[in-house]
Parts: sequence; structure tokens; C-alpha cells
Amino acid sequence: MRAGTGGMKYFVRVGRDQVEISIDGESVSIDGETILARLDDLAASPLRVLTIGSEVHRLLARRGEQKGQYQLSLAGYRFDVEAIDERTRAVRALSGASAKPAGPAHLSAPMPGLIVRVSVAAGDHVRAGQGLVVMEAMKMENELRAASAGVIRKVLVTPGSAVEKGTLLLEME
Repeated sequence: MRAGTGGMKYFVRVGRDQVEISIDGESVSIDGETILARLDDLAASPLRVLTIGSEVHRLLARRGEQKGQYQLSLAGYRFDVEAIDERTRAVRALSGASAKPAGPAHLSAPMPGLIVRVSVAAGDHVRAGQGLVVMEAMKMENELRAASAGVIRKVLVTPGSAVEKGTLLLEME
């Protein structure tokens, strides 16, 4: 999302919400409203500086497993985001690749670390954005939150457990 992308159109999904974004120079149009916005890299780091109008935000962006998938951390919240261009969207629609399983996603470790706290138990009903697990990675505590509402089916970790990236922490339904 840089200056000079020449009117690129993206379809961005955060949770169940989707918006269409057009990027032209240093402005972004979301649902017909144009906003000055810019995203700058910070050296060889996953940190980005997001400028929206006069507001400046630090954003941690990590690529997901598939093209267009990202995990964003902003202001203490974590978001799973998919941003695809028009061509990719059309190819996926033709191939049926956009079909996703229904229901809430299980929670997996986004990085290697140590489980500090598990805030839920099997059978608990959770809401989107609710804190589920706190894990320590690189001497920082990270609260992992529910991407959507659901019920905890199974808790697979306990405090003190060391986990690798991708380890399944909670099963949800």
C-alpha cells in the first residue's frame, strides 16, 4: 500500500467484515470516502508506520500462510486480515478457492513462546476480541484474542507450556 500504486483496488476482510479499498498515491478510498493514508516500512522489521490523516500508528504486520493473509497487531489488539487485489479475487471466485469453513477458527500459536495464562476453559462461551491465552515471546507478554464468537471445545495447553509457532492452543466451535 505505497504511493504510486496507481489506483489499485483491494478487497479487505477483517473477521466477517469486508470493505473495498482503492489506493491511489497517498490516499485511500473506503466505501466512497477518501482518506489520506500511508504505510511505511521500518527497515527489515515487521513493524510499519500507518499514517491516517494526522494520526500515526505503529503496526506489527506478519504474513499469513496464504497469499494476501496477514496478522496485524495494533493498539494491543490482534487482527487476522485478508487483502487481495481484483485479479486474485476473480481467480479465487472462478476456482472456488474462496470457500472457507464455517464457524470460529481454532487458536494457534502465532510464534514460539511460553504459555503464561489460559483465561478460558472447555465449555466457555467467548465473544470476538475476548482474551483467551497470554503467551510470552521475546520477553513480551502477548494476549491472544478470539477472532470471532464461539464456544471453547478443548484447551490443549497449560500455563508453563513451551509451544512452537503453529501449535494448536484451543479448539473452538
